[in-house]
Amino acid sequence: MTLNHTHDASARSWLVSANAEGSDFPIQNLPFAVFHRTGSREPYRGGVAIGDQVLDLAALAASRQLDGAALDGARACAQSALNDFFALGPSVWRALRHALFALLKDDAPKEVADAVRACLIPQAEAAFALPARIGDYTDFYTSIDHALNVGRLWKPDDPITPNFQWIPIAYHGRVSTIGVSGQQFHRPMGQTMAPGAQAPTYGPCARLDYELELGIYIGLGNAAGAPIPLERAENHIFGLCLLNDWSARDIQFWEMAPLGPFLAKNFATTVSPWIVTLEALAPYRQAWVRPADHPQPLAYLESEANRASGALDIRLEVWLESAKASAEGSGPSRLSATSFKHQYWSIAQMVTHHTVGGCSLNSGDLFGSGTISGPAPGEAGAMIELTRAGQAPIALANGEARGFLEDGDAVLLRGWCEKPGHARIGFGESRGTVLPARG
Repeated sequence: MTLNHTHDASARSWLVSANAEGSDFPIQNLPFAVFHRTGSREPYRGGVAIGDQVLDLAALAASRQLDGAALDGARACAQSALNDFFALGPSVWRALRHALFALLKDDAPKEVADAVRACLIPQAEAAFALPARIGDYTDFYTSIDHALNVGRLWKPDDPITPNFQWIPIAYHGRVSTIGVSGQQFHRPMGQTMAPGAQAPTYGPCARLDYELELGIYIGLGNAAGAPIPLERAENHIFGLCLLNDWSARDIQFWEMAPLGPFLAKNFATTVSPWIVTLEALAPYRQAWVRPADHPQPLAYLESEANRASGALDIRLEVWLESAKASAEGSGPSRLSATSFKHQYWSIAQMVTHHTVGGCSLNSGDLFGSGTISGPAPGEAGAMIELTRAGQAPIALANGEARGFLEDGDAVLLRGWCEKPGHARIGFGESRGTVLPARG
């Protein structure tokens, strides 16, 4: 994707908060969400983040400030989910984003700025819902650093399966328990098998974990039996969000023989409310690199464009706020930091591989990128890696320690892109909290 005027780092908005240093939501970003005013009976509808405000797209569509494809897009966003907007395709996504950029830019005529200002609602007064009706959810497993870190705990001489370097591995997850940031869930119950035991026991998960991931929203679908070629795969992706794939490790390791995750993964998945478009992320594309001594992708997963710009340098952090830290006001502790650029498979390769067997994707489908870990010790995207399966608990800033998550813990995922000469593009936050098991 080539850069255009919406990526100009010198562009400013007439909304002062959008120009604040360190803001996640400058005029160059313009991510999408679904919201209404907190405590109101208003219908949920689409909105765009600008500074500390939400631009109400339903109100904007009625304001006569848009026309053509941009108006079509805004009207589609006026609904309680963004699926119909996704289905309109890249030309409409781009038309609306460019029109919003013009309306919010500091050189917009005063009467235009005043009309748009009337459509703003403070983010502090907004409540968010899932931005799409998610029909299907697929969670990938695409970080070689994560695979090696976890594999070495149990099989130090043979840590990854032979297929990992040949295909983007995935399993189909559960849609019903996907929630937006602020989600609270009860510690899951299930069967576990203790080392040396002769029979499993039933009870609450004792090794609850998080997984730092990105969510990938499908914009355009495909017909069943019509694979999406790699060179066109990104045309089917609307944008990205933060995603926490909560994991019950003790349940997982007992049940994953011979099939994939079941109860260990189906109790909660938490996404951030904002979807950052691929167009906004264009300045942060990087070459996708596969080490020369590793297996190279088969032809259907290989292209010059993917090699040139298939990776994204999205900086990511995991923070944990215990119940004690929350009560005493000491704030969360940072556990790790990494970048999505390290991922072994690109988002385009995930889309293409998902469809080659004949599977159809639909607008609003969600992919999880798989746990995002980097090569350095402090870049692990899951607690099982950071603590070596609980053997080396990690210290929190307030003196507590964690081997795995405890009741009352809140996990916060944060993400942004930043480099000299370009505007910061932020993802906001994904926050989820563990409640006691219901037993």
